[in-house]
Amino acid sequence: MQVVKEHKKIVYKTKEIVMGRKILIVGGVAGGASTAARLRRQSEEDKIIMFEMGPHVSFSNCSLPYLLSGTIEQADDLVLMNPELFLKQYNIEARVNQKVVSLDRTAKTVQIKNMKTDELYEEHYDKLVLSPGAYPIIPKMEGLDQIPYFGVRNVVDIDKLHRFVKDLDEKKVTVIGGGFIGIEVAENLKEAGFEVTLIEAMDQILRPFDYDMVQILHKELHDHGIQLILSDKVEKFSKNQVHLASGKVIDTRAVVMAIGVAPETKLAVEAGLTIGSTGAIFTDKNYRTDDPDIYAVGDAIEVYHQMSQMQTKLPLAGPALKQARIVADHINGKLTVNKGYIGSSAIRVFDYNGASTGLNEGMIKALGLKIPYQVARIILSDKVGIMPDANPMHVKLLFDSITGKVLGAQAIGKGDVTKRIDVIATAMKFNATVTDLKDLELSYAPPFSTGKDLVNYAGYVGENLLNHAYKQIPVTEIRTLVEEGALFIDVRETYEYEYGHIKGAINIPLSTLRDRIDEIPKDKNVYLHCRTGQRSYNAVLALQNLGYNNVYNVAGSFLGLSFYEYFNDVTTKREPIVTAYNFY
Repeated sequence: MQVVKEHKKIVYKTKEIVMGRKILIVGGVAGGASTAARLRRQSEEDKIIMFEMGPHVSFSNCSLPYLLSGTIEQADDLVLMNPELFLKQYNIEARVNQKVVSLDRTAKTVQIKNMKTDELYEEHYDKLVLSPGAYPIIPKMEGLDQIPYFGVRNVVDIDKLHRFVKDLDEKKVTVIGGGFIGIEVAENLKEAGFEVTLIEAMDQILRPFDYDMVQILHKELHDHGIQLILSDKVEKFSKNQVHLASGKVIDTRAVVMAIGVAPETKLAVEAGLTIGSTGAIFTDKNYRTDDPDIYAVGDAIEVYHQMSQMQTKLPLAGPALKQARIVADHINGKLTVNKGYIGSSAIRVFDYNGASTGLNEGMIKALGLKIPYQVARIILSDKVGIMPDANPMHVKLLFDSITGKVLGAQAIGKGDVTKRIDVIATAMKFNATVTDLKDLELSYAPPFSTGKDLVNYAGYVGENLLNHAYKQIPVTEIRTLVEEGALFIDVRETYEYEYGHIKGAINIPLSTLRDRIDEIPKDKNVYLHCRTGQRSYNAVLALQNLGYNNVYNVAGSFLGLSFYEYFNDVTTKREPIVTAYNFY
């Protein structure tokens, strides 16, 4: 009997240690909430407690700015799950307004502060998951205390901003920072009827896009009445004013700080966990820290970038959700696979949509990557041209100039850019080349796409460049060439040329090219363009077949050039290199 009791005791203890663990999760938004839900799906015996320092768990972080325009009607609509529902549906204890303030790795305990009562208490853990997120960077600056300023991190933040600006007599708001949050806040404030100034210290917004591509979005912000100020830093504040390094003074009644975010690492640092080279928490492939019983996910950690082969910070919801699954699986002894990330993202800017994945030229240069690459730049209709809602879509594809491996892509247009970038991102996960993109079989109907989709076209152009079928130059080089007196031939029809053209360009329509071949010299470089680059590509090949080896196609052609030049022309008052722009 005693042996039986002893045996039962041993069985009970084993079950408590292996199957009845106590798992604590710090942070109750994307990474933390998803980890908790996945853990519960794998075990009914574990006790799971999730701590969130704010009043809400599982809210739609990425949707926060849309409260400002009324796209999302009430702040409560941003909350996807409440603690009561978490407990009923998942048997997960979600404790809101509870901040984990310290961590004792030796005792395996955390100390928690009740944010409403200031009470401190302690909880023991068998496994601990850190998902504290990131916080908005708000630098200490002169005069900041003299002006109402806001960060955007959670539902409380956006609701506070929304309530404040709604009651302003003068509806002037300044947004500092041109990242995703800054752009979305600026757009939604403008949609709500505010006079918005957007200040970015760098020479462009949205670093996932290259400078030449993002000019489309610069123009879109400008056209919708947002005062976009680039390459200028905020130096100080005074009552109702923002003072810039250039000497400009912006009149405003509120400031939104969207400079960027920093990983919330305080708890990890004080506990002696390793911080990586990026300043975020270091983890292994299973998102386990250097403490075998502590994991970390989400915006607070650094991850492996598959294309750059470097550690990076990737504060996006998608990666956090994937990390959550891997953590829960590893805690429960399941096989996990971590191939790293390529960094896919998307944004809407008024009437335009943008999406990107992988590397861009700016990243390659900033990181000092020694990658030989080429660029396929195309502008094509996003669906059959006779469809009433067809629009041009701009696609930029980077690929290895030796192997043809796809390195990254960007797409901007009024249509479904995410479809194209998602296809390319999927292909990249399988180490696709430009030839693979050319060969993809994609669904087609006139309301959705063209028979050969833009992704296929990007593959065709990339393969042609890889095989040195012709030479090209980007629109970024046209201004310098025009100022140097280079020879440009516009192969559009005469009526198109007369509507607007590069100053000094000669109009030889493709339809008359073979009859006017004597007008084209062979002893100097000749740059050919049309509206988007297709007709001029055919002209270049025709000339090459006639013995010309001095001809270049302008990638993006006149439409790409118009978008590239316009914003800087109108905001700096410089002399245009075109007689008129064409954006259609």
